[in-house]
Amino acid sequence: MIRGIGVDTVQIDRFERQLARTPALVDRLFVGEERGLGARSLAARFAAKEALIKSLGGSAGLSWHDMEVRRGADRAPYFLRTAALERALHVRGAHRIHLSLTHDAGVATAFVVVESDLESGGSTLAVSDGTGTLETPMPSLAPTSNTPENLRTTDREGAA
Repeated sequence: MIRGIGVDTVQIDRFERQLARTPALVDRLFVGEERGLGARSLAARFAAKEALIKSLGGSAGLSWHDMEVRRGADRAPYFLRTAALERALHVRGAHRIHLSLTHDAGVATAFVVVESDLESGGSTLAVSDGTGTLETPMPSLAPTSNTPENLRTTDREGAA
């Protein structure tokens, strides 16, 4: 079941200028292998982190370093599952993160979909905390009816 969707776009030249003006941003925003990448890839990874925050409904419990983007053997991007990211997913009833990155025509864009293993109305969620698997009750997020009040969404500031 989809728990959240996020998208973010970054103008690469503007991002590159910001990094040149404030070199400390690289260390503040990126970690590990990310730091050795070029501006296009860094812009895409920054967009990914912003898209993840949007898909989770906020950044509570997360720092920039908790959202490291890596590439798998198949070159597909993914978020390294840090302890803080696992906790943030768990609190939000989520289990899996899908990530897509692109950079073209001077912009970098990231799409993130966060989902749970449960169909709507499920009752437990299994999440690994690094020492074992936790089973936790999870309330259903399905609306009780299809009235407009139940179908409204809010932006990050909380306004409808």
